[in-house]
Amino acid sequence: MSSTLLAQVNDQIGKIWSPMFTKELRSATMLAALVNKDYQGSINQLNDTVYVSQISAPTGELRTAGVDADKFNSEQLVTSRISIQANKRAVAAHKFEDLVQLQSQIGAEDSEIRAGLMYAIEKQVNDYLYSLVAPSTSAPDHTITGVTDFNATQLSAARTLAAQAKWLKNKGWWALLDPQYYGDLLNAQTMTSADYAPDAPVIGGEIAKQRFGYNILEDNSRSADTGLLFHPDFLHLVMQQAPRFKVSDLHPNEEFAYVISCDLVFGAALGIDGAKKHITVTA
Repeated sequence: MSSTLLAQVNDQIGKIWSPMFTKELRSATMLAALVNKDYQGSINQLNDTVYVSQISAPTGELRTAGVDADKFNSEQLVTSRISIQANKRAVAAHKFEDLVQLQSQIGAEDSEIRAGLMYAIEKQVNDYLYSLVAPSTSAPDHTITGVTDFNATQLSAARTLAAQAKWLKNKGWWALLDPQYYGDLLNAQTMTSADYAPDAPVIGGEIAKQRFGYNILEDNSRSADTGLLFHPDFLHLVMQQAPRFKVSDLHPNEEFAYVISCDLVFGAALGIDGAKKHITVTA
């Protein structure tokens, strides 16, 4: 008796796409959610410019009754302004032949293809914002180096530096630590136990640990032994209301294909005194 083997009918076996896709391992992109996004004006197209302004407090004067309290001196109003040009466009796209078996994934709102494009946009924005990090190196120096173990002592030193730089506390102070530095803090019970301090804000699905005035988050998009501690006003991000998705048929180009793209027009710049409003920590 002869048997039909699997190899002999292999070309008759159907190939079926699973309706579910495995989630890809992706790094976090949290910085854009934490920096200042307030500005004057609107962004309608590439190269539009918006402005952020600040009024400096006057020096004022102290006078004495019976001596000189019946008069006062005026001071000139001092303002500062930075311009931020929306000259960046983050883009990600795919091109498909019209018979590709992923058609059902392209138009779906919960599509993994759309999610992948969105992640590519977020990563480009995140990487660009990190490229603008440039803390002050004049007294006091806002770059802390030689830190192999980011512990309570190091966090306390960064808190003192921020306080001396007169960071405002109305928007909170933030610390984004790479997994190595974040692990250093987790190894200290007094830094992680809820008996000592509560957990509070949730950013990107992660609960921020509040220690020494900082909301501390793990940022796995950075290299080992790096940390960024900042006030949100250190960097300004301006962008359109939301990324734009577009699906286009290429038949007018005499192609049996279509393209799906995602793009975002944005710009960013260090804020007023931004160099003194953030601290970098490295090994």
